[in-house]
Parts: sequence; structure tokens; C-alpha cells
Amino acid sequence: MTHTPASLAEIERLIRFDTTSRDSNLPLIEHVVGRLRSAGVEPTLIHNAEGTKANLLATFPAADGSTRGGTVVSAHTDVVPVDGQDWSSDPFAPETRDGRLYARGSADMKSFLGVAVAKIDDIASQPLAEPIHFAFSYDEEVGCIGAVSLVDAIVEAGLEPTGCVVGEPTSMRMIRGHKSVNVLQAHFRGVAAHSSLPTEGVNAIAHAAEFVRFVHGVAAEFAQDGPFDDGYLVPYTTTTANRIDGGIAVNTIPADCTVTFEFRSIAAVDQEALIERFRAEVQRIGALMREQDGSAGAEFTIVSTAPGLETADDAAIVSRVVEWGADASTGKVTYGTEAGLFSRAGIPTVVCGPGDIAQAHAPDEFIELDQIARCESFFDRLIAAHRA
Repeated sequence: MTHTPASLAEIERLIRFDTTSRDSNLPLIEHVVGRLRSAGVEPTLIHNAEGTKANLLATFPAADGSTRGGTVVSAHTDVVPVDGQDWSSDPFAPETRDGRLYARGSADMKSFLGVAVAKIDDIASQPLAEPIHFAFSYDEEVGCIGAVSLVDAIVEAGLEPTGCVVGEPTSMRMIRGHKSVNVLQAHFRGVAAHSSLPTEGVNAIAHAAEFVRFVHGVAAEFAQDGPFDDGYLVPYTTTTANRIDGGIAVNTIPADCTVTFEFRSIAAVDQEALIERFRAEVQRIGALMREQDGSAGAEFTIVSTAPGLETADDAAIVSRVVEWGADASTGKVTYGTEAGLFSRAGIPTVVCGPGDIAQAHAPDEFIELDQIARCESFFDRLIAAHRA
């Protein structure tokens, strides 16, 4: 018989907040604020520019009042949309069936978040030798946007944590590496003309196609020549053009075309240098377009970028997380997380959380109840390790 996790009610409560990235996460954040204040902890909120979303930073201080050092527990509060997906049940009305919890966010990542919130009273009720910090973000699913200001707040507060656990679904494996994630756009501005007079126009789609060939040529270089990292399922940097928007009619030379593409780089590749390589190619093509017509050209935009993660295998957080119950692993993951932002700020970071990434973003997303129970045990050991 499957054990029902003690935190299940809190997880279900968080799932019922529809925090799809396009919407506000404030009702969920306000709920967590209430839980923290009831336990005597006053959180800090870092809002977006519009005031419609917020990160939450909360510190459970050590018994001597110190807030420096300790461990960050990190989670994002947003979820991906359910639009166009065929669900067997309401994605925001969690259902438990056959030892699984079905709902949007059950795996990615409100189960980890819910366990953390459920443990607030346990953490606050006992003296700690070193602090525990909660860092909950907004807009992870659209480019790790909120975590930038959240990590900045940790640095500005001088918290200097000695480690961070990002609770993305890893089936409770300890993951110390992932690729960077970079979403980029190239917009080609041509000149419209009747398709029977192509010499009178500048075909934006044709120039965009030239750029797409360049993008996939770069991808082929990495696949053939590396550098390589066998810790990944795909052991090299990947780059793909994934969306093209352009043209208005079959008999009109297209005046506009936008290519949205991405790359995911391993640590051995200079992330900034690769961005500049793509920018230079867009500028080269734009110059050719201007030679055809002075009003034509091309623009390059960085939509979002998040650094990769490469934590040393001898970092203290690696062994500590295994001691707390994570499965030891040398593997790395191709998907991105906010962990790279914490690492870039000098905080040794690993990724470890309940659930399988294969279920994330899918219709009928689910998590095994046993995974939630393992996460509860993980938190119990984490708390015990910080106890005075």
C-alpha cells in the first residue's frame, strides 16, 4: 500500500493556485507569506516591474540570530500552460489515483515547493546551528527571469549561503551539472513587392533561411568536433532554429521574418562568445540586405539566457545532499534550471527534487506519492543537519 505523504494537503493547496507563467503568482506567494508569518518569520518580496508577480526570500536564522551561511532551498512557483493539451482530469484540481498525484505542477515543481512549505513550522520550532533560506521565484518557465533579482537579493543581503538545492524533478538524484539555456531572435526587415517583380523587393524570408542554415551549420560543427562532455545524454552543445514567423501572402515578397532559436551549451563552450558569433552573422546578413535597399536590415535580440551549472564533485553541498537522502549520481541533465544563477553568484549548487522530468509539461502530469515521501525524508534530514 502506498504511503500518503504528510505534505500532500499542502501540495494540493499550492497546485490549486493557477500560476501559469502568463498570470500572477501573488495569491500563492501571499499564502506562503501567511504560513511564514505564523511561524514568526518575516519574508522579503521582490516584485517584477509591474508589481504583478513576486519572488520570496525568507531566512530561518541560526539560534544566535545569524543569517549568514547555511543552505538555500530553491523552487519556482510558476507552471507551464495547459492550452491544447488533452487531460483526463482538471489540471488544477489535483487527483490521487493508483499511487500518483495528477495535476499541472505536480512534478514541476509544486511537490518540492509544497514539502518545503509544509516543513515551515518544523524548521521554525527548533534552534538551528546554521540558517536555512527559502528562495521561491516567478517566471522560471519563460527564461529564469525572476531568479535574477532573487539571487541579487541574496547577494545584497550578505547571506553568503554555503550551498543551494534547487528542487527541480530529478527522481531524487543529485545532479551537479546542466547546460546553459539561451533563447535568441533574429529579425530580418526586407522590402515588400509584388511577387511578379522580385527585383523590386528584398525577401526577408530568403535572408532568414540563410541564417537558419548558419545556425544548423554551427550545430553540425559542435556535433562533429565538440567539445564533448560524456556526462550528458547529448554530449555537446546543441543549437536549433525552432520557430519562423514571416510573410503575409503567397504573391507578396515578404517584408518581415523573425527566426527564434536557441542553444544549450556545455561548460567548455564560452556562452557569451557563441552569442556574439550569432549576432555577428545577423549583422553580416543585415549589411547585405541594406546593399539591396537602404531601408532593409536585420536585428538581433537576446530573449533570455540562463547560465549552465558545473559544480565540482568535491563541493561540500554534493556530499551533504547525498547524506540527506539523495541518490548519488555523476550524470548531468540537458534541461536548464535556475541553479546556474545561484552558482554564478558563488553559491555551490545542486539540483535535486522529487518526480520525473519526463512528466513535466505533459498532459496528465503526475508524480509518484513515494517520490513525495522521499522528499519529506530528505527535508527531515536537511533540517536535522542544520539543528543546533
